[in-house]
Amino acid sequence: MPPQGLWYRTQATVGLSVARFDRVSSQNDLARPAISAVIPTWNALRYLPACLTALRAQLGPADEIVLVDNASRDQAGAWVRRHMPDVRVLELPTNLGFSGGTAAGIAAARGALLLLINDDALAEPGCVDALWQALHAAPGAGAAAGVLTFSRRPERVASAGVRFQRNGVATDLHLGLAVVALPARPVEIFGASGGLALLRRELLEDVGSFEPDFFSYLEDADLAWRARLRGWGAVLAPGARARHVYSATGGQGSPFKQRLLGRNRLRVIVRCLPGPLLRACLPAILAYDALALGYSLLSRQPAIAQGRLEALRELPALLAQRRAIQARRTASLGDLARWLEPAPPPGEALRTQRLLAALLAK
Repeated sequence: MPPQGLWYRTQATVGLSVARFDRVSSQNDLARPAISAVIPTWNALRYLPACLTALRAQLGPADEIVLVDNASRDQAGAWVRRHMPDVRVLELPTNLGFSGGTAAGIAAARGALLLLINDDALAEPGCVDALWQALHAAPGAGAAAGVLTFSRRPERVASAGVRFQRNGVATDLHLGLAVVALPARPVEIFGASGGLALLRRELLEDVGSFEPDFFSYLEDADLAWRARLRGWGAVLAPGARARHVYSATGGQGSPFKQRLLGRNRLRVIVRCLPGPLLRACLPAILAYDALALGYSLLSRQPAIAQGRLEALRELPALLAQRRAIQARRTASLGDLARWLEPAPPPGEALRTQRLLAALLAK
């Protein structure tokens, strides 16, 4: 029997079955290439049966699921092997985080399309088809982003892709928006979130996979930038939805997450922003980091500063990576600049944190 808990009771109350293992045929099964769903996991066995069951119901016989077990202590890989033998399990000897686990899964996957979904997300019916239809209709797009909603507030958006601001902040698109207010049709966005996305293998062959050294957080923003630099687009598939237990693994506001966010933020900025755009954005970037460091001191949260210092120590290596990435840029500065959103007023980050806390508390 699968492990039981609040996740299963909650989903039962909203009428979502976690016991269906039948595959729902898609009108696009014959037309689309094979999909490899790649799911990195770490100590999330309590969520996996529901996640995998919902996903299996939407895939065809030519598709596959690759579960990457990041050395979980809860023996997630062994459980899946025993109870869901059609799922390919890749067990890693150490925890490589979301970035490293996803990169390892993509390297092992066989499909021409790569479906990414968090281990604590439950794909709603029609999710996979909606992702494919949006991507298929946009030949110049390398990725289609789905909509993650809050598991206890499915009427509210947790993420609908990645947006990037002039102060160097990459954040969730449409966070807190009512689902009914989303666009009715697919629209172009800056990039797809790693929590729910469909990627073309050609994209990854061109720009590279997720950067394993990021471990977790902002690796999708880094990939989105590298894709944009090479002229690849991204689209939002508003009909592709999954209910998500927000920060179930990383822990919202934990020192570990704060450190990686601070470090990876500077990694993305140094690696990915072309020189003219970086110079134009630098005042807003420095102002944001000055406020962040001040907040770190006043709130006694040293991890915020520690992550940034870690990135500064890496600067020689980051500059070498920057030269390699920027040397392959084909997109014009104008095309890239239109995705840089104005920096919000000071305090907006704190208001966003309060909004998120309110949504998670209900």
